[in-house]
Amino acid sequence: MGLRIFAAFVCLAWSATASLADPVEDFYKGKQIRFIIRAAPGGNYDQYMRLLARHMVRYIPGNPEGLPVNMPGGGGLTSLNYTLNVAPHDGTVVTMVTSTAPMDQALGYAKTPNIDLRSLQWIGNVSDENYFLVTSRDSGIRTLEDAIRKETRLAGAGAGDTQQILIAVSNSLLGTKFRSIVGYRTGAEMNLAVERHEVDGRSTTNLPALFATRPEGAAAFHPLMQAGLEKSREFPDVPLLRDLARTPEQKVVFEFLSRSVSPGRPVATNNKVPPDRLAALRRAFDLAMKDEQLLEDARRQNLDISPWTGDKLQQVVAEILNTPAADITRIRRAISAGGGDASPPK
Repeated sequence: MGLRIFAAFVCLAWSATASLADPVEDFYKGKQIRFIIRAAPGGNYDQYMRLLARHMVRYIPGNPEGLPVNMPGGGGLTSLNYTLNVAPHDGTVVTMVTSTAPMDQALGYAKTPNIDLRSLQWIGNVSDENYFLVTSRDSGIRTLEDAIRKETRLAGAGAGDTQQILIAVSNSLLGTKFRSIVGYRTGAEMNLAVERHEVDGRSTTNLPALFATRPEGAAAFHPLMQAGLEKSREFPDVPLLRDLARTPEQKVVFEFLSRSVSPGRPVATNNKVPPDRLAALRRAFDLAMKDEQLLEDARRQNLDISPWTGDKLQQVVAEILNTPAADITRIRRAISAGGGDASPPK
């Protein structure tokens, strides 16, 4: 009888221990999570992903190591293709997707139509900084009304980028005279072009960082317009694109662009990651975004932290990708009328 009682006790104890085991913790223990960076070292994408690699892993069960891996190329397509088609789909790979990739797919501008962003599982958005059009103090163009009266040259990266789409829509629907001067590879090159008066201004998603490049700070620039879901708390007096809509067509176009530029630093993993590991990654992201060490680290680097949960990001991306075909036609027509390229890449 005593042996039977002892055996039963051992079984109960083993069952209790087994029930307390954490399969997510067991999986991540001793592993590395690779943070795939779409750009070369030094830029914003690199800074944000290294910030996540340092802090997010501290909240993942099993204490895995965070390993930043730079994988530049193709405007983010190299890292995205690796994440979707090469990397293991087990929750050990995280990447930051090009912020406008959902917009490009919805409009048919994606250079690799075989990549469907619906197959990504979204973890969270680090920053929802608005997209600003800015001119220099020396340009004499201080407001959006000035840009309607006078041609305004803005430094840009290339055809089909967010700036060109935004100014094309503004030109066709608001009557501005923006002109994108393309070919500048980095923000530093754009800043130099502004200082040399080659252009009147540029676009940016990080106004404080831009202000820090000039001794005069904010006084060196005039923000003309911002695009996003709502006005930046820091710049409430700068006109918001979606507030400028006066017709049904303008509302459709402006709402689409405002939603498309809002996820500034979206973070994702690939599909087929088990639900419990995805939940653990999302929870770790949410906790890291409130972590004082991360926030202080971000302040030192002048990085904005204004996060969304993975659920919210998943919903916004779905709304962009599921834009009705009739609305896409209106948007492409507005882009084409304003001097933008509304044709898919050859």
